[in-house]
Amino acid sequence: MHNARPDFVLRDIVRPNILALQPYRCARDDYKSGILLDANENSYGPALSDPAGDFVTPPAASTPGVDPNPDEAPVNPDVHLERYPDPHQHEVKSRLCAFRGLPSPDHLFLGVGSDESIDIAIRVFCRPGVDKILICPPTYGMYSVSAQINDVQVVRVPLDVADGRFQLQVDQVLETLAADPLIKILFLCSPGNPTGNLLAHADVKRILDFTGYKGIVLVDEAYIDFSVDAEGVNLQSVASWTVEYPNLVVTQTLSKAFGLAGIRCGVSISSTDIARIFNSTKAPYNISTPTSLLARSALSEVGLDRMRMHVMSTLLERERLRSALPALPRVGRVFGGNHANFILVEIVDGQGAPDNKAAFSAYKQLAEVEHVVVRFRGNELGCTACLRITIGMPEHNEQLLERMRRVLSSLAA
Repeated sequence: MHNARPDFVLRDIVRPNILALQPYRCARDDYKSGILLDANENSYGPALSDPAGDFVTPPAASTPGVDPNPDEAPVNPDVHLERYPDPHQHEVKSRLCAFRGLPSPDHLFLGVGSDESIDIAIRVFCRPGVDKILICPPTYGMYSVSAQINDVQVVRVPLDVADGRFQLQVDQVLETLAADPLIKILFLCSPGNPTGNLLAHADVKRILDFTGYKGIVLVDEAYIDFSVDAEGVNLQSVASWTVEYPNLVVTQTLSKAFGLAGIRCGVSISSTDIARIFNSTKAPYNISTPTSLLARSALSEVGLDRMRMHVMSTLLERERLRSALPALPRVGRVFGGNHANFILVEIVDGQGAPDNKAAFSAYKQLAEVEHVVVRFRGNELGCTACLRITIGMPEHNEQLLERMRRVLSSLAA
């Protein structure tokens, strides 16, 4: 494996108390079979209105929670909800590795959505009240929220927002990183939220190669599966770069392209050393059994085919909206949206200038009168008078266009 940053020393940026951490040892780390009376689980089984449901005790078992051959068979938590889930989630990680073309599950940490990966990175690398993170607004709001919760300062170097470019100002980023050794993590959102734009790979690579910065570069790829070519092939993820760059962490999620926001399953991809630290720091059973089962189903061959089909349908609808929205009254530019499942739409006044007041009014009327809920983003840098609109199914988008025309026509009157 080629190491692009031999000067990067992980031990120098991990908090000493984290390095010294002895991770919690789960009951199933020691023994997985037999009559399990070691973890204070309820051997009578789950208290559900329909105990059979989708999770059933194997037919040969006569007592809930007891296997037919308890001295030999390992208890499978997939069918025994009274048992704690697999703390390591090897099967989910293996399927993710196959999907992303990664060499080993040892590069992965599974979390409760991407937000747990964001939080755990700050907790591992940033000393409360001392260290800082750097963000590039407009960007995802949880970076700042998690930093504040952990008493970590936030430094900002805005994106180049002129004409909707929404790209990194790399020279300013590098100058800021070099000038402040207390910045331990740089958060990059690609594709961006709310911008919908991929960050240029050359810019990301330039930052990763910059020896004047000894911290972590975290690339948030929540929307990466919408960045595909006409054949549905994704060539935009930088996840495979983690094999080369020990200072890179990439976060992804099953919430967006996989349509599984409700199960809260995210992943961070990194060097094996960082993944090992994250896995030692997390709560022992952070991924539930139902979440694990649904994630494995989504990452099966059938699940992946369905995801790709939904992505392609979304992209077709996205292009339809990009073409149709500018024909509506009071709609100005349509920003971003080239690499995600949403678009950023500017609302203008009668002279074609961005009108933040009209955008907010349209947002409120759409939600409260027309029952179409979009997101007002006019208070964010470079997004004045903008509404962020998620791409819906064809019938949703037809109703959006019809009702938005009605609202915007009333504003223009």
